[in-house]
Amino acid sequence: MSTLLVIAKAPVPGRVKTRLTTVFTPRQAAGLARAALEDTLAAVLATPARRRVLVLDGRPGPWVPDGIEVVPQCAGALDVRLAAAFALAQGPALLIGMDTPQVTPGLLAPGLDFTGADAWFGPADDGGFWALGLAAPDPALLLGVPMSVPETGAVQRARLTDAGLVVRDLPELCDVDTPADAQRVAAAAPRTRFAALHCGLCAVTR
Repeated sequence: MSTLLVIAKAPVPGRVKTRLTTVFTPRQAAGLARAALEDTLAAVLATPARRRVLVLDGRPGPWVPDGIEVVPQCAGALDVRLAAAFALAQGPALLIGMDTPQVTPGLLAPGLDFTGADAWFGPADDGGFWALGLAAPDPALLLGVPMSVPETGAVQRARLTDAGLVVRDLPELCDVDTPADAQRVAAAAPRTRFAALHCGLCAVTR
């Protein structure tokens, strides 16, 4: 059975979701980040996996539920941190971020099954990716991929196929980066903590 990895920042005001602060205060943006992380970790807990690991930039808080192993992120650029996170798994692993609170066990479970696949790729609609699964993690599959640019997803997927891997795709999701993203995700997943908080904050800021 595979390892499920979540790479995330601790929800500290001024350090997370700063692009949301065109509409929300830094504290409100951090609250939305916490809600997104809590929704993500709840989905992770409900998904069968060998290990469930939160690879965290910052200090853990009460928002980490029982059953989630927490390890610190290494220093370096995002491609370096992703490669290091995969190394923690010591075997097949699916890695996701904290920006898709709409994620469900049904979306995650296929990416943990490497029968007939060497890699899983979950595209994000901004050109990046929300999930990456590797049957045999290798730093060379990640290091040097330009992160947080419109072509990140295309370059990462090409890196996998150029290595001769059989790649299967997960559904495309929207990452929460901007206020417009937050609105879309909250509308698409109205039963999440993220949507409930977003609705309450929007009522206050109107």
